This record gives sequence, structure tokens and C-alpha cells, in this order.
Amino acid sequence: MGAASMIVLILAGLAFAGIAIMVSKILNKASTNPQKGEAYECGVPTQGKTWIQMNVGYYLYALLFLIFDVELVFLYPWAVAAKVTGWFAFIEIIIFFFILFLGFLYAHRKGALKWM
Repeated sequence: MGAASMIVLILAGLAFAGIAIMVSKILNKASTNPQKGEAYECGVPTQGKTWIQMNVGYYLYALLFLIFDVELVFLYPWAVAAKVTGWFAFIEIIIFFFILFLGFLYAHRKGALKWM
């Protein structure tokens, strides 16, 4: 059942997606309205320069959130297997937290956690 069922599953998924796209192309009424190609800005036409520079602080804040969010993904399997693995896993997770804490201190010193 291994490889054959996987191939059948992939082919069924591709067929389902292809059929859905073909049906939408057949049933969709094509529009030639030139406004359809314009950028949508909540229904209000833009005036002046529309490209603005965003503050990099938002990006850094999001990256730090992702780093600490991924930490929890690694923490869950460790917590489930903590009794089985013993002290070795405990020491490993302490080292892992120490490295993350160093990253947190670095971000704090660089000012990445200051919110404007």
C-alpha cells in the first residue's frame, strides 16, 4: 500500500484541482473592464506617491515572534518525551533555552523590541 497509494493520492489531488479550474473557466463570464487590472485601494483612487517606506522595526518584531514561536514547536515534543529521555534531554533543553535567551538579549540591546 505504500508507494502506490501515495501516487494514487497525488493523481487524485491533481485531477480534482484540474477539474475545478476547468469548471471555473467554463462557467466564468469573462470581463473586459479596464478597471479590473487596476490596484485595489479600498475603492478610493490613490493620489500622489503610493509607495511609502515602512519602518524595519515591524519586520524585526515579526521575526522575533517567529523565532520564539518556533521554540514552542521544539518544546512540545521534548515535553512529551521528557520522562523517557532523562537528564540528557533536560541538559539539552537548558542549552537550547540559553541560546534563545542570548538571542533575546541581543535583540533587546539592538533595540528591536522597542515599539516605536
